[in-house]
Amino acid sequence: MRKKSHKTSDAVDVLHRRYIQGSRTRAESLKIERENLSIAEQIHTLRTQAGLSQKQLAAKVGTTQSVISRLEDADYDGHSLVMLRRIASALHQKVEVRFLPEDARYTRV
Repeated sequence: MRKKSHKTSDAVDVLHRRYIQGSRTRAESLKIERENLSIAEQIHTLRTQAGLSQKQLAAKVGTTQSVISRLEDADYDGHSLVMLRRIASALHQKVEVRFLPEDARYTRV
């Protein structure tokens, strides 16, 4: 008797199995992109919760609106700790940096 193959319609599962699973390089790249997205989302959320436009936050930080726009872009990967601290300070927040052990297994996040 033939064993039924399990098919899924979850596109994320399909894409993960096809392009990420088994590739350490692609898994690491995905992890970095997710981190960039998280930073961008946090800046955007804090800014909007404070009721500030990008231009207003830029003025508080001492930079330009285009810099804030780049920092809120998930594709941006040039975050500096100094700039993140300036933004955090302007939004009455603090930046926390932690070093965590790497997980040798590359599991789906």
